[in-house]
Amino acid sequence: MRHTFLVPLCLTGALALSACGESDNASVERAIQDVNAVDETNLSDVMLTVADPNEAVKYFQRTLENNQDRIDLQRGLALSFVRAKRYTEAVPAWQKVTKNKDSTDADLVDLADAQIRGGDWDGAEKTLDSIPPTHETYKRYRLEAMISDSNQEWSKADSFYETAVGLTTRPAGVLNNWGYSKLSRGDYAEAERLFGEAIRNDSSLFTAKNNIVLARGAQRKYSLPVIPMVQTERAQLLHTMALSAIKQGDTETGKALLREAIDTHPQHFEAAVRSLRALENS
Repeated sequence: MRHTFLVPLCLTGALALSACGESDNASVERAIQDVNAVDETNLSDVMLTVADPNEAVKYFQRTLENNQDRIDLQRGLALSFVRAKRYTEAVPAWQKVTKNKDSTDADLVDLADAQIRGGDWDGAEKTLDSIPPTHETYKRYRLEAMISDSNQEWSKADSFYETAVGLTTRPAGVLNNWGYSKLSRGDYAEAERLFGEAIRNDSSLFTAKNNIVLARGAQRKYSLPVIPMVQTERAQLLHTMALSAIKQGDTETGKALLREAIDTHPQHFEAAVRSLRALENS
């Protein structure tokens, strides 16, 4: 009798072990998938930040071959095209993202951004007009301000710039853009003020430093503003101010500023030397 019960008992044990084996295999497979998902997310983050933009494009193109409907990979490809300054390819990539069922209004804003970078201002305006007014973000209003600038709708531009400034903790870039808008309109004093605000928010923003010198030069204020600058920057800003003075017809002042720029620069300042020689020879 013992033997009659032994076979069923062994079969039961074998089935149990088989079931356990299948369960363990499934658990391991799920764990591997989870790890791969985490690794892929980390790699995507790296590709969108520190990786070479063109290498990032290749990575997302390869990954999308077997995952064509994944919107995170579609966004990664579109962002990589923008980072690589390949705007002709970035626009259709963003258009594909916006057609995905999981797309958001933020994707439309990114499409408009790519269109502006690619020079399609009319297309960007249409894209922004298609976004509900309830989508209120810094990037949306910054782009709206740029579109209004391009249309010379100054009141709208000022309103959008002001709103954008209030929606970010890092307003230096948009303040610089706003200042340049005022500079292009001939409102030099207001432009100078806005460039100064931009520099106070980001003392490393050399573009704003150069622009504030242009705004001062347009007012025939030929002294450098009191702003943070290293020696090389000081020389470059003196050069900018010299060219501004020459453009205004104040040639002797321009020559003096060029000499000061040459003396200030810690190395040979070829651009300033060339400008001074051209003036003296003429």
